[in-house]
Amino acid sequence: MPNKMFQDILRQYKEIINKDIGVIDESGFILACTDESRIGADNGESFKAAVTAGRRTAGGYTYKPAETGDYMLFIEGEDAEAYKILSLLCVSLGGLKNIYDDQFNKSLFIKNVILDNILPGDIYAKAKELNFNDSSRRIAYLIKCAAPSEYNLIEIMQNMFPDKNKDFVLSLDENAALIKELGKADDAESVAKEIVSTLSSEFFIKAIVGIGGPADEIKDLSRSYKEAQIALEVGKVFDNEKEVINYKNLGIGRIIYQLPTTLCEVFLQEVFKEGSLESLDRESLMTIQSFFENSLNVSETSRKLFVHRNTLVYRLEKIKRLTGLDLREFEHAIVFKVALMVKKYLASAAVRY
Repeated sequence: MPNKMFQDILRQYKEIINKDIGVIDESGFILACTDESRIGADNGESFKAAVTAGRRTAGGYTYKPAETGDYMLFIEGEDAEAYKILSLLCVSLGGLKNIYDDQFNKSLFIKNVILDNILPGDIYAKAKELNFNDSSRRIAYLIKCAAPSEYNLIEIMQNMFPDKNKDFVLSLDENAALIKELGKADDAESVAKEIVSTLSSEFFIKAIVGIGGPADEIKDLSRSYKEAQIALEVGKVFDNEKEVINYKNLGIGRIIYQLPTTLCEVFLQEVFKEGSLESLDRESLMTIQSFFENSLNVSETSRKLFVHRNTLVYRLEKIKRLTGLDLREFEHAIVFKVALMVKKYLASAAVRY
């Protein structure tokens, strides 16, 4: 159990019994104490005196080891009443620690599964050992903050998803992963949008959420997590304005992202003559983008661009002359669209490497 959690619990205990209480590790160092000035101090002499002499009191305090033996509690006072209270606290704190350790072990198990740190054959044996529900449908979310924040992302996520028997919030470098149990009414994208909205409105954190595919079995969580990773990476390249990116909606961008860069370079060389893409000015690029956004409809595109239809036709002819592709022809438009995506992918790959 983390020292901070010990500290929070001890503080609540003191409000009830009005006595100083503390927790000591095996070396005699104070891990937590209601007298915060003593935290981190070496209490070894009193600790060793109590243990060596076989006594439970020393220096005005009563000591009692936890049932697990990995830490000891102490309380202000050396009378029978102090010992009785301390015995009750040991039972209470031990129960809380067992609950925490059980949850910690389950979270660690899930983390090992999604990172492929556990052999496939051992997954179900470990799940049974931890009494882990392996029949639930789950999905992986990966949450990435656009910039550092004063708030702790993991704590925020844990507060948003407090049911620790169903949902697991994991710290992964600078990102957070959420492994969420899906109910019948749950919509994967709605959950992601809620995360983005809460982080933005309450904590002023701009976040991007990648969503993997549903996992019907525990072993499939690794696949779902990897899909959430790919969703973030592909979204960063092709949909950098989106805040929620679902793996299943990546389309052709997912295929391009997994291609070798050398193959992509060959494709561009075959589609465009040298320098033709670079020769397109800003006006031409805006025209191309708008033409695609309006489903290759000349009338609608000219209206959106506030230009005459003939002006748009002239621009399309210019693009055809420079690149050899006529965007008014469906097959040419597909090739051009894919080529632009490939070029964007190559630019992002150059930055990464």
